[in-house]
Amino acid sequence: MSSTRDFIEKDYYAALGVAKDADAAAIKKAYRQLARELHPDKNPGNTQAETRFKEVSEAYDVLSDPKRRAEYDDARRLFGAGGFRPGAGAPGGFPGGFPGGGAGGGQPFDLGDLFGGASGAPGAGGRAGGLGDLFGGLFTGGAAGPGGAARGRSQAASGPARGQDVETEATLAFDEAVLGVTVPLRMQSPGTCPTCAGSGARPGTSPHTCPVCHGAGVTSRSQGAFAFSEPCRECRGTGSVVEDPCPECKGNGVTTQTRTITVRIPAGVKDGQRIRLPGKGAPGRRGGPAGDLFVVVHVSGSELFGRSGNDLTLTVPVSFAEAALGTTLTVPTLDGSVSLKVPAGTSSGRTFRVRGRGVPGKSTTGDLLVTVEVAVPSRLTPGAREAIEKLAAELPDDPRPEVTAALRNGAGR
Repeated sequence: MSSTRDFIEKDYYAALGVAKDADAAAIKKAYRQLARELHPDKNPGNTQAETRFKEVSEAYDVLSDPKRRAEYDDARRLFGAGGFRPGAGAPGGFPGGFPGGGAGGGQPFDLGDLFGGASGAPGAGGRAGGLGDLFGGLFTGGAAGPGGAARGRSQAASGPARGQDVETEATLAFDEAVLGVTVPLRMQSPGTCPTCAGSGARPGTSPHTCPVCHGAGVTSRSQGAFAFSEPCRECRGTGSVVEDPCPECKGNGVTTQTRTITVRIPAGVKDGQRIRLPGKGAPGRRGGPAGDLFVVVHVSGSELFGRSGNDLTLTVPVSFAEAALGTTLTVPTLDGSVSLKVPAGTSSGRTFRVRGRGVPGKSTTGDLLVTVEVAVPSRLTPGAREAIEKLAAELPDDPRPEVTAALRNGAGR
């Protein structure tokens, strides 16, 4: 969940190390590289790497979604252009002044009300409502009406919270990626503390309402003409305080847990593809829904097959006699074998298409592309040499007429 301060302070482009005009491919490439370097499984016990991993994941969640990225860019442009300036009638700022401020202003304006979509009591030239519709994809909206944003933030802070998204990696054999496979994934992720059932308090005790925020989970501070809402530091935004912490989770309500889940990888996945499994991430807090699990797939190479989109490729050597006289080959596929007729006079490098024996797609299955290559023996017996020399004498055709004609016309001089 992003807050008003996230909008003001966080630079998601800088978090991923990309330019503001970076395309989707560049953003994805930067995220994959950083996620692989910072993944908790590769940095056990490294809190800095874990924090950075969360920042990178949050940035990618916004920038990889075209709608949320547009909202984020619009929000930053609006703020950077000086759109939030106080003053009588808000000259040079919002047309008509701030929500809740009459002509002449005078009261600190809570940006949370603006982004939460709440309306203050509009004065002369004031604007009812906020920009919740514009920033709804980035910020948590409050209820409409006076004080609605504060109530919304209070409920968001102390109510159910969605679990964290979790990312892991899976390495598949080539045929598993093409045909699909069910794999067990063993991972470490935050989970509800089994000792305190997520309350953070020692068994037999209970948390009490935070005396600083009075259960709201947020506090406000003024800076010039603005009033910023931020998570309460006393209760860390939960709205409650634990006096006697749980010895297992140290009052956090969550512990790092190792779990194994069975995941079905669909047929046709590609190397580097990121698969989203809704609800398979970390458990939610206070009854909230679980986060999502993202599986980054790595596909091992095959000794026989290559891949071009949804087509499989295969190179099969043939002898000179087979290419010249024709033959029927038995060629392997990922789910059995097929017969392939090679007509007489087939040249080396010719490709044949076996339909429906490639990679399964959403609507159709790709093909198997078989390329034949004439194998030339590196050593010849005396009898074989004599036979080939006789054959050469019987072949009147020039295999390179274009080259011969060009040389006759003076090419290469």
